[in-house]
Amino acid sequence: MMQLSIVLSTHQASFDAVAFKGDLAANVAQIASMGYDGVELAIRDPKLVDPGEILELMAEHQLTVPAIGTGQAWGEEKLSLTDPDASIRQRAIERLESHIPLAAKLKAKIIVGLIRGIGGLSDSQKEEQWLVEGLQHCLEKAASHGVKIALEPLNRYETTLIHTVSQGVALIDKIGVDNMGLLLDTFHMNIEEPSINASIKSGKDSIFHFHVADSNRWHPGAGHLDFADILTTLYSTGYQGFVSGEFMPIPDAPASAARAIEYLRGLKLSASHSH
Repeated sequence: MMQLSIVLSTHQASFDAVAFKGDLAANVAQIASMGYDGVELAIRDPKLVDPGEILELMAEHQLTVPAIGTGQAWGEEKLSLTDPDASIRQRAIERLESHIPLAAKLKAKIIVGLIRGIGGLSDSQKEEQWLVEGLQHCLEKAASHGVKIALEPLNRYETTLIHTVSQGVALIDKIGVDNMGLLLDTFHMNIEEPSINASIKSGKDSIFHFHVADSNRWHPGAGHLDFADILTTLYSTGYQGFVSGEFMPIPDAPASAARAIEYLRGLKLSASHSH
């Protein structure tokens, strides 16, 4: 059975493509009541959350936290691993590293999305060097806690750094550690990949986590992506992780989450589905 989670921001945030924000306990209870198996937490700063409370809530509702999103550190504070200012790069590294103890407690992966920065400097080699160095710092510390880090290829309108699965795999190969992988997101892939299915197959050994949103960034089923086909391909690679909804709260958070799970649970995945 598909393990489904949905993104929940622990605090109010300006990022639009998150259905649930704010009141943690009420949101977790609502998500559990819809039948989700997990909650992917978007956390700007781990200092703002109580790990004990999160563990208690997850145990109470029998939910897993498959991953922790860090993008709000960029969205709200403009921290990035590729900022020309070395002190901001250092703060971004420290912020990412501060997620590691919580991730270890929750057995969650850490997501690197926009905290890598949006790029666009004239010296792109320097940017890539900063990105590699920043990730290496964080991956080394994460490895000592048994934590994995998943880099998310993002579309060209959000960053100049790593748009495709092949670019992500090349970066993983360059860094060369086994606790680094990719988070693939169907919304971004629909913009950047010539074939979503072919790119899933090409990245199969590196997929740590998987986001679903339809072509319009609404809940799955609201656009034109063929999720039965995409998820059949994903599972054919041997993927055993969560499928996590990160989409716009349209018409509102509860309705979008309910429609997503109803649609995804109703999919008929073809016989090559490995579970």
